[in-house]
This record gives sequence, structure tokens and C-alpha cells, in this order.
Amino acid sequence: MNASIRISVSSLRAHKRRFAGTFLAVLLGVAFLAGTLVMGDTLRASFDTMFGNATKGTDAVVRSADTITTPGESQGVRRPVDTDLVKTIEQTPSVAAAAPDIQGAGQLVGANGKPIGGQGPPTLAGNWIEDPQLNAYQLAEGRVPSKSGEVIVNRGAAKKGDLKIGDTTTLRTPDPVKVTIVGLATFGGEDGMAQVTFTGMTQADAEKYLTAKPGEAASIRVRAGPGVGEQQLVSALTPVLPKGVEAITGQESAQENTDMISSQFLTIFTTFLLVFSGIALLVATFSIHNTFAIVVAQRTRENALLRALGASRRQVTASTLVEASVVAVTASAAGLAGGIGIAAGLQALFPAIGFPFPEGNLVISGLSMLLPLAVGIVVCLGSALLPAVRAGRTAPLAALRETAVDQSGASRGRAIVGCGLTALAVGITLTGVLANPSLWLAGLGAVLALAAFVVLGPVASSTAVRVLGGPLDKLRGVTGGLARRNALRSPKRTAATASALMIGVAVVSLFTVFGASLKATMDQTVSRSFAGDVAVSTPSFGAGGSGLSPKLAPAIARQPSVENAVGLGRGVAEVDGKGRALTVTDPVTLGKVFDLGEVHGSLDDLGTNGIAITKKEADKQHLKTGDTAQLTFTDGKKESFTVRAVYGQSELAGDYVITRAAWAPHRTQDSDTLVAVSFKDGVSTADGKTAVRKVAEQYGNPEVQTRDEYAQSSAGGIDMMLTLVYALLALAVLIALLGIANTLTLAIHERTRELGLLRAVGQTRAQLRAMVRWESVLVAAFGTAGGLALGAFLGWVLVKASDGASDSAFAFAVPPVQLVVVALVGLAAGGLAGLRPARRAARLDVLRAIATE
Repeated sequence: MNASIRISVSSLRAHKRRFAGTFLAVLLGVAFLAGTLVMGDTLRASFDTMFGNATKGTDAVVRSADTITTPGESQGVRRPVDTDLVKTIEQTPSVAAAAPDIQGAGQLVGANGKPIGGQGPPTLAGNWIEDPQLNAYQLAEGRVPSKSGEVIVNRGAAKKGDLKIGDTTTLRTPDPVKVTIVGLATFGGEDGMAQVTFTGMTQADAEKYLTAKPGEAASIRVRAGPGVGEQQLVSALTPVLPKGVEAITGQESAQENTDMISSQFLTIFTTFLLVFSGIALLVATFSIHNTFAIVVAQRTRENALLRALGASRRQVTASTLVEASVVAVTASAAGLAGGIGIAAGLQALFPAIGFPFPEGNLVISGLSMLLPLAVGIVVCLGSALLPAVRAGRTAPLAALRETAVDQSGASRGRAIVGCGLTALAVGITLTGVLANPSLWLAGLGAVLALAAFVVLGPVASSTAVRVLGGPLDKLRGVTGGLARRNALRSPKRTAATASALMIGVAVVSLFTVFGASLKATMDQTVSRSFAGDVAVSTPSFGAGGSGLSPKLAPAIARQPSVENAVGLGRGVAEVDGKGRALTVTDPVTLGKVFDLGEVHGSLDDLGTNGIAITKKEADKQHLKTGDTAQLTFTDGKKESFTVRAVYGQSELAGDYVITRAAWAPHRTQDSDTLVAVSFKDGVSTADGKTAVRKVAEQYGNPEVQTRDEYAQSSAGGIDMMLTLVYALLALAVLIALLGIANTLTLAIHERTRELGLLRAVGQTRAQLRAMVRWESVLVAAFGTAGGLALGAFLGWVLVKASDGASDSAFAFAVPPVQLVVVALVGLAAGGLAGLRPARRAARLDVLRAIATE
């Protein structure tokens, strides 16, 4: 074995450039994985610290014990607690201080008239707690609010909105409130709690604008007396609390917030990044395998000579694996350092573009280092295993032959296996999409389809390259013809090189098709359900924004040009024991502005005890018109509602509709998510929109859009998602291009004598460079074409599987322009990958090349 190691080390020293592409592929894949894990650990630690700071001086939190959680939500809605309970708590011997914590949505308007935040992180408002130990924020400049209309804001929000002490601005609660900034606050020494904005006001103002009625708070913060522990305090508080109210420790409150963020955001985010790091490593696998396969083929005579001199198969195999191990360990170790750099870059980048990442030092755990290191080594050694075994099987007599070019790949056995995999993939996919809708079956079919493409690649490469390279004979003459024939030499090598790019292009195409389908679905939903002319909405996503004032829709309806205006509010309740989202609106006007499909019963007389339900929900709950449903609200009150209407379509209207009068006794902070407006006959969209905008300016200046504009803005998050996906997939495509460049470089070494002869018989350097570049383009074209076909198919599978597994109807759409751009980028990337090998080929010394054995 010592001899094998010496041979391997000598070979690596002599041929370092051969493994440069493999080294970079492993390095980039490991760096992506390590960066993702380090970033995940850092975020968890940062959120732990952030929420710990938020409750640092709070030893116990008193709150409602019951929650109502609707489908798709991880955090339930709790009813408020009475602020009068503060007096009872303060009289408890173990308590040093207690203060009500009133919180709600409140979005500041900046100096430029635009809202601050609202794109993900919460925009909060609440009462300023005077006890500095119970208050998570600290006064940094100015003073605390002392009268109505005065507020203190976190310094980060003030900077974003270009606001300073003494400025007067608007606070959306969602009703617009004129406020004067009298102080700036910090959070744990920072300008704010990550990207969250906070506006503190007097307790009276907080009760007036953020609660349904005075005397209510979201919770009560409690500080323990000297020598009293958190759990001891909770035990002392529990007996004095009324039924339905509980006390938890401050540590438990912080942990709940961390768990909520982890389940809602961190898990999804890190899983998302891990998927793309897996794609990058899969692409790297093809590149690594191809490199070692070519190197082993080029060393046929060398390995055969070793066998003839007495080396065993095991020693020759071990020699190749030692080389792979050296590359794997060094590249993986370098990838760990790169991963730390990636995590640091992401930590600096994401807050700058508005992502809600808290500040904090990088957290580098042992698992975050060991796992990527192990994965990098396993991937590299696993990719090199088959070529190493093939090297060990080299016969000693092969030393008498010239280096053989791989002609395998188009065997009958491969074709049969590939066709069998294709048939199985199609069968499972169609079953999971059409017969028995299942995302798991569809996913299994997609994986088998990918495997079928890889297996059939060498079988299809000859025909594909002939077809794709056909025009080169006419366009580039002899140079084009030589490039095409070079690409046809080894179908297996061409397919393996192209497969790496194919996977990257397939995933890009998959998300492009799925994104276009989501947009088409949104357009279809708005066109089918929204019968109005304009929509008023707040452009926000996530937990940000404050919604629309419920007073806005009636104000718009009073305009002479408006026929109907209806606001859609949101409430929650348990319907027969199950948490459900309620649409709070005027049902009569709702039916005029939205297409609800076929309606059984009447929307006219819902009153304070009537409810309208979609047909699918009525079928699930076994309800029909005239039946009674039991609703339990967040305030704990239970009421019987009569089903007075069952309607067909629910995309925008929701599944359950009640009147504002029915919701009023149980509401918390009231807001609308959308106001839909239809104009009278003869009123142009432009004139009507101008009239609506003038009214909207008096209510915080929300956005007024036509129906088409509203559909486009609703799909705006899809473009952001695709941009992030494309950025992440760029790494996989880069690794694939490195594989193409490395394959061509090794091929040039293999063809040294042939290239010298071409130059000797009159081929110019420019023609030689063009021949290598066009060969690269042909390989990239094969991979791009296969990726586009596979990606479009997988996109259709994902859309149809989502359609079958969801209550919503998904539309399938293929975006031709975007896919053409993907194809052109793939071809251009192939040309770029061929630049360096082409230059190297053109620099060959003619006489030395001809003399090479």
C-alpha cells in the first residue's frame, strides 16, 4: 500500500491541473452546504438571544390560556386579558412589578410618504412600559410619550423613514393616526429587534387604537421580587388568576417565540438552502466521476505497466482512490472555510435587502463542520469508485496498446434499462398526478424520470449531437464538422459531461414553469372571482403591514362614481371545534363585486347570527342551508350561527363569511385586507381610480390598482422567489460548466498528437480554438435541451400534483420567452466554458505535439 500511496502522490504532483476542476467542484458544493448549516445555527442562536433579550427583565407572562389556530398557521390567536388584573398580580407577595403589554399592528409612514417596513418582519405598535426592566426597549434619545399623540419609535425605523425627534407623521393602526415623535429607542443596544419596527405610545392611546375596547391587553409582564425564581413566581401567580388565564415563565415565553420562528421560517429557509446545496453536490458528482473516468482511460498503459511489473488489482484501485482521497480532503477542508465566508456574506447581505435576520456573531458548531466535510469526502470517493475499480481491472497486455477512447454507452442493455426506467417513471408519475393525486408519488416519479434521463443520455447523445451539430457543417465548414465529430467520439463521456448541466437547467426550467403557472393561477383566480374594477390593498407580505381601515370601504362607496365598494376583513373562530378563518364583510355587496358561483340560500339576511359557507366546506362539515353551526370566538364566547347561504367559489372571498355586526362583539384590532370597488356605468377606469385614490390618501395612502394590476402585484412574491432560486442555482450551473471545461482540457491532453497533426496540415490557431469552443457549445446544447425537456415535464408534474392535492385549482403555463432565455444562457455558458481549453489547445507546440506518444 505504501507503494500505491507514493505512486498516487507522484501522479498528483505531476498532473495537478487534471484535478483542478474536481477540486473546485467539491469545494463549491461543500462550501454551500457548510454555509447553509452555519447560517442556520447562527440564525437560531441569534433569535434565541433576541427573544431572550425581549424577556430579559420579565420573570413571568400572564396571558389567555386558550388559542384558536387556523389551518396553515403555527401560532394561534389568543383573547386579551383584563388590565384590571394588574392590581391583583401586584398584590401577590412574590411580585415586584407588573405592567400590561398592549400590542397590535402599527405601521409608520416615512418622511417621503411611504410606509416603513411591511415586507416580511412585523410592524408593531404598543404601549410604552415605564418599568425599564419589563420593557424590552430602552430610551436612547428624547423622552417617553406623556400625552395623546406622542410616540417613541425604534431608532432603526426612524433611520429608514428619515424621521427625527419632533417630526409629525402618520401611524396606520390601520386607521391613520397623526403622531409626533418625542423619543428614539434601542433594543439590546441595537437600533431595533432585527428588522421589526416598533412604535410606543401612551397606554390610553394603545387601548384606543390597538384594542377593541379599553381595559384589554395582549398579556401582562411580571417581575419577581428579590430571591424569587421564575418557576416560583409562576406557582405563586397561578392560584390568583381567573379561569382561562395562565402564567408562564419569561424563559418559556422566549422559547415559544423561538420555536414559532423556527417552525414558520427557519426550518423552511434552511431546508430550502439544503435542497439547493444537494443539487450542487449532485451536479458535482457527475463532474467528479467524469474527470476520474477520463483520467483512468488516459492511464490505461500506465496502469497496465504497473500490473505487468507485479502490482495487484487492489493496489491499482487503491492508487486511484488515494488520489481521490487527497483531492476530497483538501477540497472539503477548503470548502469549510468557504462555507464560513458564505455564511458571513449572507449575514451581511440579507438585512440589507430587507430579510428579517437579527444581528449576531457567527455560530460554528462541530456538526456544521463535520457533516459537510464527511459529505464532501463521501461524494468525491463515491464518484471516483467506479473509475478506480475499472483501473484495477486493467489487463497487463493493455500496456502494448495505445490509450483507448471510451466507446461505451450506447449498449443494448443500457437502452433496455433506460426505457424500463422511463416507463416506470411515467407510470408512477401519471398515477400520482391523475389517478391518485399524491405529491409523494409524483416526487418518486420525478426522481425516476431524472434517473432515466441519465441512463439514456449516452444512448441519445449520438443522435442528439448529430441533429444539434448539423448546422455547424454549413455555418463553420470543416471546423464545425470536426467539432461535431469530436463530440461524437465518446457518447458516454459526452452524456456524463452534459448531464451535470442538464440537472441545473432542469431545475431552473422546473421553477420557471412552476412560477409561470402560479402567476397564471393568480390571474385565473382574479379574473374568475373579482368582478370589480379596482382593488385597494397594502403591498406587504409576511407579518408586516397594518391592513386597511374598515372605514375606507364606506368612504369610497359614498363617491358619486362608485357603484359598490366592499371591504374584506379577517377573523378567527372555531367552527364546530375546528379553527377556521372568517371573512368579515358586507355579504350583500360581496355578492355584487365578487363572483361567488352558484349560491344556495340568501346572502341578504345573515344578520348577527347567520353564516355563509362554501360548498366544499359545507360538504366537509356535513352542513346545508338551515343547519346550525357552533362558533367559539377568541373571547371564549360560544354562539350558534345558522347556515343561510352555501356558495360555490371561495378563492378571494374565503370559506366562511359573517357580517361585521356579528363579528363586532368578538373583534380585537379590526382591519381589512382588501377593498374591492366597482364603478357605475359610463365611468372610465382612469377617472374612477383617481376618485378612489383621493379617498385612500386620507386613510394612510394604500395602493389603488386595476384588476390586472392587482393580479400582477399579488404574484409579485413569485418573481422574488424565482430570483432567489436562480441565484442559488447559479452555483450548480457553475459547477457543471467547470465540469465541461475540465473534460475538454483532459480531452485536449488526450488528443495532443492529433491536434499537432491538424496544425501541421494547415489548421490555424483560430480554427483550432473555434473547433474546441464549438465542441463545448454542442455538449452544452445537448445538456440544455435535455434539461429544458425534463424541467418542463417536472414542472407539469408539480403543477398537476399540487392541483390534485389542494382545494385550489392550479393553471399550467409554459413561459416560452423565459425558457428561450434559459436555452440561450445555457449555450452561451457552454461557449464560455470552452474558452480556456481552446486557448490551451491553440498554444500547443506543433513539433512537440507530433512527437508525443
